[in-house]
Amino acid sequence: MTKRDLVMRISNDLDMGQQQVLAVVQKSLDVILEAVCRGEKVELRNFGVFETRQRKARVGRNPLQPGLEVVIPARSVVRFKPGKEMRAQIDVASAPPLAADGAGVPGEPPANAGAFLVPLQITPPRVRRGKQS
Repeated sequence: MTKRDLVMRISNDLDMGQQQVLAVVQKSLDVILEAVCRGEKVELRNFGVFETRQRKARVGRNPLQPGLEVVIPARSVVRFKPGKEMRAQIDVASAPPLAADGAGVPGEPPANAGAFLVPLQITPPRVRRGKQS
């Protein structure tokens, strides 16, 4: 869903003009962005929380030149933690449907669920030669 899709849906649901809805949506996003940029936690009850976290500096490797170490600087990242109601609705929406005859208990796998399992093949880690860090 894009911002345009969101604006159109709200506009249709509330019978408001798209320009008015766009102005409200854009201002809401701007206010959230400004607060998160200042390091504030933005908590929208029953929806979720936006907050910034600091990632530590670390040493990475160039995948094309594994021997070359690359310093990755510390930086701020935005984290979103969904609220209880959002998690509950997502869990319900992603739950597997019941059988056509209504048999089965929601949240439990069907009796023949094991028939579809594929054995997992685990390969040992590759041994790297040279300097280890």
